[in-house]
Amino acid sequence: MTPTLYPLVQGAHLTPLAPDAPACVAKRSVLGHDAGEALLVQPGFEAAPALHALCAQAAREHPQAWSWDGQEARAARLGWAVSVQGRLRAMEGADAATGEVLAALPTEWRLAGLLALAFEEDLAVLDGTSGCVPWMAVCLPSFWVPREKIGLHFTAIHAPVADNTLLMQQAARRIDQVTQGAAHERFVWTLTSHALLDAHPVRAARHPWPTHLSPQALMQRTWFRHERQTFLPLPSSRQAMFTIRVRVQPLTEALHTLPGLAERLHHALATMSEAVLAYRGLTPVRDMLLEGLAWAAGIPHDPGESVAGGGHNLG
Repeated sequence: MTPTLYPLVQGAHLTPLAPDAPACVAKRSVLGHDAGEALLVQPGFEAAPALHALCAQAAREHPQAWSWDGQEARAARLGWAVSVQGRLRAMEGADAATGEVLAALPTEWRLAGLLALAFEEDLAVLDGTSGCVPWMAVCLPSFWVPREKIGLHFTAIHAPVADNTLLMQQAARRIDQVTQGAAHERFVWTLTSHALLDAHPVRAARHPWPTHLSPQALMQRTWFRHERQTFLPLPSSRQAMFTIRVRVQPLTEALHTLPGLAERLHHALATMSEAVLAYRGLTPVRDMLLEGLAWAAGIPHDPGESVAGGGHNLG
């Protein structure tokens, strides 16, 4: 598992949300019912400098959706403002559901809560000095538990990932690269039977694969879950703000909207190691998905296709 890092030459780190957007609704539910599992900090870590830097970045990227004067952040689409002290202020067109959730948060978390609801991305701080992740605002994890990762070193966080040898060997260089250098982005994906944006293992367990279906019918019950991750370097503190934008599409829809995806997914599955297949929960349906993807891509399908470790990064 070695998702390639690309320099972020164009494009933004953040994606504005409206109050009725699916990601905003999902995040509001998590922050309203399970905020203690989403908003996490290692004892003693001061997140304000990184958080304020992200507020300034958001204002530069999306001035019509977000403004920041160093003392107060204003999310125009949500209709709410939060000061650095955590004071909550309603603006014109304030969304009542958002205000209720923000008001229930501890004052020290309201600015992070406003960022979490105003933008599609989940957030975390990577500290380059310690190599640890001491702060998170993660509402929509992809089958992992944020509380289990807070405060851990980069290598410990990625230890459960299959085929991670190269990632581990390059950890120190990667940490320096994203905290001291230019902005970067990377892309990861999986196929799943789970349709919801919130894939926290406790809140939303994985659905069993319907292995009794035909390959074509299975494709109709499969979802393409993909993430765009960015690193906003904060060189003065040797930190980086890590953003994670999660999107989930029915696989058949994704195949129609993303040219060449069926062929690329077919190649990825055909070259994926047994360890990665097991890690992603794809072992029971790998052959069926290969057949369905071959049909969708219009390429010959070899039922005896062997699994070999290799290139399964679509980024």
